[in-house]
Amino acid sequence: MTTTYDPADPAYVDEADARAELTRVFDVCGGCRRCVDRCPSFPTLFELIDRHGDRDAGRLTPAEQDRVVDGCFQCKLCHLECPYASGRHEFDLDVPRLMLRARSMQHANGHVPSRARMATRVMARTDRVGALAVATGPIADRVVDAAPGSAVRRMVARLTGVSAVRLLPPFARQRFSTWFRTRPRISLTRGQGRVTVFPTCLVEYHDPDIGKDLVRVYERNGVECEVSEIGCCGAPWLHAGHVDRFSRIARTNVAELAARVRAGTDIVVPQPTCSYVLKRDYVDVVGGPDAALVAEHTFDAAEYLVDLHRGATTQLDTDFPGELPEVITYHAPCHLRAQDIGLRSRDLLRLTGARVDLVQQCAGIDGMWGLRAGNEDLSVPIAEQLGEQIEQAGGAPIAGDCHLANTAIREQTGRRALHPLQILARAYGIPDAP
Repeated sequence: MTTTYDPADPAYVDEADARAELTRVFDVCGGCRRCVDRCPSFPTLFELIDRHGDRDAGRLTPAEQDRVVDGCFQCKLCHLECPYASGRHEFDLDVPRLMLRARSMQHANGHVPSRARMATRVMARTDRVGALAVATGPIADRVVDAAPGSAVRRMVARLTGVSAVRLLPPFARQRFSTWFRTRPRISLTRGQGRVTVFPTCLVEYHDPDIGKDLVRVYERNGVECEVSEIGCCGAPWLHAGHVDRFSRIARTNVAELAARVRAGTDIVVPQPTCSYVLKRDYVDVVGGPDAALVAEHTFDAAEYLVDLHRGATTQLDTDFPGELPEVITYHAPCHLRAQDIGLRSRDLLRLTGARVDLVQQCAGIDGMWGLRAGNEDLSVPIAEQLGEQIEQAGGAPIAGDCHLANTAIREQTGRRALHPLQILARAYGIPDAP
């Protein structure tokens, strides 16, 4: 049994070793049970353990262990609450990273069902799919906009492994990077920083308006923007257990982003899963000084602006002459909370003078987990809980950093949630992006 979270360790994908570590950790979790309401993994684990009178996690079969692993959607919040977490206790638990190890072990040892492998081959190729969808326009729209459960969606589910019933984020007609290259340039009256925007697949292909508002809000505050076009952060491959593919993407991205940092820019990311990957997963998988440099200089989009506001020599424009709601419902995504940087988007929205009501219910998406065919029985009830909490918060405008979580909100409530920087842009009087 080896407690390792290093994919380069030979024991990492050794099945006997990984399963022995699962037994050790499951035994600790079975005696604690603080995370019983976190995700499907923990209730499943406790139910399986409780079938045995001695509650011995060592009695779980490999198939039962895999049921627990399959319920994890990498929200990572259990690690924040874990009293036995690495760095806080000698047991050195890190359940999210152990689940990544278990998925890698499953993949390396041929235990991943063919349907799941097919879904990964489609869903993890975000740049290829995104570029094709933007180029084909109406054809992609017909698929994405088809009614959940319709014949079109059922056919797509059979071919791709993408759920036939979950609402999918639509594709844009123009990529964010295309808009950035062709837009009129402006001269900044004051310089307060330079950033490279890592747009993420969701902004690049699905909702470029988030990126447009980010750039215009940053430029209003004297921050010069560049854009990285290196592509996906690799999270879909990592979360599916393809550490080798993720490593190749991560090494390429780390080299490019480290060069940008050395050239004098910070890295700003408008989607929390991707900023988490740059801050944490690249350090774990790639390691070395370049990955550490990228992590040190990577910021969530709202985090950077709040730091600007709090800086001794910098200043955020807090004059908001535009459209300003009195109350905002803010959904805090799991992967932003897992970064342990505080609720920076909420704090940023409060600077407008609005009252910000907080919703922290998980969306159960994990990038791709909640959109996979076969996961609906686990993922939809989580999304329903989020929808209920949004509705209970009232009819105020909704803000949320994660575009996929925002899609789940629209699926459950019929209401559109905006990125916090879009609400900030309207408060500044910046019109909707053309």
